[in-house]
Amino acid sequence: MTGSSKEVIIIGSGFSGISAASHLAKLGHRVTILEKNDSIGGRARQFEAAGFKFDMGPSWYWMPDVFEEHFENFDKEVADYYELIRLDPSYSVVFGKDDVVDLPAKMEDLFVLFEAKEPGSGQKLKKFLQEAAYKYRIGMSEFVHKPGHSILEFADTRVLASMFRLQMFTSMGKYLRTLFKNEQLLQILEFPVLFLGATPQKTPALYSLMNYADMALGTWYPNGGMFEVINGMAKLAKELGVKIMTSQEVLSIKVEGKTATKVVTADREYRVDGVVCSGDYHHCEQHLLDKEFRTYSAKYWDQRVMAPSSLLFYLGVDKKLKNLQHHNLFFDKDFSLHAHEIYESPRWPTNPLFYVCVPSLTDESVAPAGKENVFVLMPVAPGLKDSNEVRELYFDRLLDRLERLTGQSIKNHIIYKRTFAHKDFIEDYNAFKGNAYGLANTLTQTAFLKPKLKSKKINNLFFTGQLTTPGPGVPPSIISGQVVAKELDKVLKA
Repeated sequence: MTGSSKEVIIIGSGFSGISAASHLAKLGHRVTILEKNDSIGGRARQFEAAGFKFDMGPSWYWMPDVFEEHFENFDKEVADYYELIRLDPSYSVVFGKDDVVDLPAKMEDLFVLFEAKEPGSGQKLKKFLQEAAYKYRIGMSEFVHKPGHSILEFADTRVLASMFRLQMFTSMGKYLRTLFKNEQLLQILEFPVLFLGATPQKTPALYSLMNYADMALGTWYPNGGMFEVINGMAKLAKELGVKIMTSQEVLSIKVEGKTATKVVTADREYRVDGVVCSGDYHHCEQHLLDKEFRTYSAKYWDQRVMAPSSLLFYLGVDKKLKNLQHHNLFFDKDFSLHAHEIYESPRWPTNPLFYVCVPSLTDESVAPAGKENVFVLMPVAPGLKDSNEVRELYFDRLLDRLERLTGQSIKNHIIYKRTFAHKDFIEDYNAFKGNAYGLANTLTQTAFLKPKLKSKKINNLFFTGQLTTPGPGVPPSIISGQVVAKELDKVLKA
């Protein structure tokens, strides 16, 4: 270690925390990750039960270049840590019984699919994806890696010119409707931006870059599950000298003057030169700091637009299933009503859309032989009252629809079941209002308009992850950790 080496604590072992830790270790600092739970990964934890292996959160592996870049920053490769499989079809969209669209992995097949649904749309999709590729390239190089301290970061003429071509001030929903008319195609194209936590009508058209990530870069699966990515990143971090300590819930951050000096858990205190909060931003700021050191008020947080929460079911089924792909979107109900009940008038949904992942179709290791691993997700508004009765009501509704739409009995073949919703997100992750994805990427919560990654009142306290720059999702979280490491390093070496 050099003379400039400092002691840094990372709170939380999710994607952003491990990313930040690895980059800070590479920059020469002594880094320790403190994880509240008894296993690493944050929302990307994994658990095993009855012979099944369940990823608890993220199940989509998009933007493979971000993962590749992370490992390449340390002269490593993804293949050194886990094996990737490209899915084909990428996913399936169920619009009704016997009305199913499988999204092919090959671009030419996609153009043919679109053309069959709406004459002329194949060529329009080609042009749309060319523009999306530009947005992806410029967005990733000029915007996503900026720390978002102020609007001045975006003030040079080249970037300002890009902002208009990137359509940062036009909504995704409006933009798509200038190109396509077919409702099924529109829903397919709008689906990727739902990962950003807002409706297409309130998401900048910049994020058509997500369609490029979806259709051109592909949908992948890390053999063994998404937790293999966490395992690989954690292994690399340890190789770099990072210490990872589980069952170490942080209770407070002690501050002297404008400097964080100690991080306190139930059984010990850690002296620090720098702190990165990779856990829930709201919790870290509102509950770990004394009031005079908080940048934002309780009112500020209450006015933020949060991404949805989720009602999740982890199911073990004692037979193999038919008429399902690895990823399945059930769009057989009115999306506008469900979106209204998430974003505009928060309530438990009337007729929800939902998502089903069956990783055992791709990976035999996640379920016993002859059985199926099934993950069901229903997006819901954050901040709702969560009860076992409500969970069971929706379990019955979703399984009834799943059985009807796929033409098979499933409920009577379930041999393992676990549910997870608002109360669990709060208990396990201190998630503000029980959110699952973080802060929504709306027109007024993009880039420098997000909660800042640097505390305004504490010189050496930074925040990373889904409630700050660049936003929700696994790849943005990995990038967030990289960005925050560089910014904290400047402070530590000043």
